[in-house]
Amino acid sequence: MDRPMTEQDDAETNWAEMRPQITKLALELGPLVVFFIVNGRADIFAATAWFMGAMVVSLLLSWMILKKVAVMPLVTGFVVLIFGGLTLWLQDDTFIKMKPTITNVLFGGTLLGGLMFGQSLLRYVFGDVYRLRPEGWWRLTLNWGVFFFVLAVLNEVVWRNFSTDAWVTFKVWAIMPLTVVFSISQVPLLSKYAPIGEAAKPPPVAIEN
Repeated sequence: MDRPMTEQDDAETNWAEMRPQITKLALELGPLVVFFIVNGRADIFAATAWFMGAMVVSLLLSWMILKKVAVMPLVTGFVVLIFGGLTLWLQDDTFIKMKPTITNVLFGGTLLGGLMFGQSLLRYVFGDVYRLRPEGWWRLTLNWGVFFFVLAVLNEVVWRNFSTDAWVTFKVWAIMPLTVVFSISQVPLLSKYAPIGEAAKPPPVAIEN
């Protein structure tokens, strides 16, 4: 006969579910912190070089620890290497500053474009973690798609109107909290459209590097 679940069992279950998310978040934040520190101690070009290296290390650690590399960090890493390489080669920081705009438009356009064809692409990314009814996947995908475009617009406003140091600070210490807050704001949606009797899991957090 199975024993009833205790509070300790619930806590262990919650931690087991949250641990991969926390690990993933730490791996995605690592390169951003490196970027911020090196920019403060040297310049944007040195920071870009370190950022590129940190992204590669982050992806390798993700593969080693989590046994997989999520689609979004992989795409972001690819774009970082391209735009970072152009930044260093041409000694023009415009490329690395435009990189968040490009990746956010790419992610947002892909998600919203999928909805236009009746496909919730987030379901293919998080379907093995979250169970939602079809309308829930549609709404979650719409929300994230719009949010990515908002981030793209914010990045354009900041890098075109403020100093490089201000942009780096914004990229690391504004985008990250905004993304976390937005992710948390999706909890009611996850709860509303979860299968009946199933508690909502921690929301997905997609940090744009």
